[in-house]
Amino acid sequence: MGIGLYFRHASSLEHDPREYLPAHPDTPERIVAIEHEMASLDWLGFDVVDAPLVTDAALERVHSTALVEAIRKLAMSGGGPVDADTFVGEASFRAALYAAGGACQMVERLLDGDARLGFSGLRPAGHHAECDRAMGFCLFNNVAIAAESAIVDHGLERVFVLDWDVHHGNGTAEIFRHRSDVLFASIHQRGIYPGTGRLTDPGSGVGEGHTINLPVYAGSDGEVWLSLLEYIILPAALEFRPQLVLISAGFDAHRLDPVGGCMLESADFAQMGCQVRDVAASLGAPVGAVLEGGYDLGALADGVIAMLTALSGVGEAESIAPDPILTSRAAAQFGQYWSL
Repeated sequence: MGIGLYFRHASSLEHDPREYLPAHPDTPERIVAIEHEMASLDWLGFDVVDAPLVTDAALERVHSTALVEAIRKLAMSGGGPVDADTFVGEASFRAALYAAGGACQMVERLLDGDARLGFSGLRPAGHHAECDRAMGFCLFNNVAIAAESAIVDHGLERVFVLDWDVHHGNGTAEIFRHRSDVLFASIHQRGIYPGTGRLTDPGSGVGEGHTINLPVYAGSDGEVWLSLLEYIILPAALEFRPQLVLISAGFDAHRLDPVGGCMLESADFAQMGCQVRDVAASLGAPVGAVLEGGYDLGALADGVIAMLTALSGVGEAESIAPDPILTSRAAAQFGQYWSL
């Protein structure tokens, strides 16, 4: 058994929104950059696996038939825009099916005991996609489809999804808003796309308290993010006791990213990986990461390497002082649901 499982597929290189918007930041070169660095490091000891297509059943547990058919027909007709920044080309529907399939297969292999760590390095990303709406570069919600598969197909009772993309994972939040079997936590920059993810939105109904939205200000650095992770998110996760940990792994909070406005370094993604690794290990839960954003090619590749190296067991988790403003506000909000 290798250190972990790395899921990929050539179709990720065929989805290219630049056919419709030449300056679009979500390019196939993102995958090329990651895989070039991974290959130069012998894939960090990971077993490289070709992703399969997602099954219709897994896809339509999360997304409406109407959405799936609309994306399929748009691709078959030659492609076009879904909205101002989300585009479908002829190859995009197929790429999206493999992106979702890779995330599901990763979960299946983790839960079958083939590995304790996996990474689904495929595109298009997914965390903005809602039940009946593709948006924000995302066609289908890969991490949500995988989480639902873990529950329905593998009988899990509790799944934790951590989203550290600089943008709020609105699709994942909405899909699981009314649920208590999925704990969703997001650190994201406030005031940017998609404009959701308020601190005061903890989910609804029986799911109240199981959505942890932690918006941060533009310019926030790794200490702010790590404070929220250490003192808010991970204590809640420990109390929730998930049987599987999934990461919506975006790297657009890096200081070099052209889309985000935060100031994280690659070392911060490593430290977040160390923190998550140790909590998951204490719970006996495998960890799977699913690629989301990240648009500076060097920062993206470095961030992925840093995260996977840390999740693999390299480095020590380091405690920091809580942020005096954001962490205390978050504790006041979520302390009514979790022991913080």
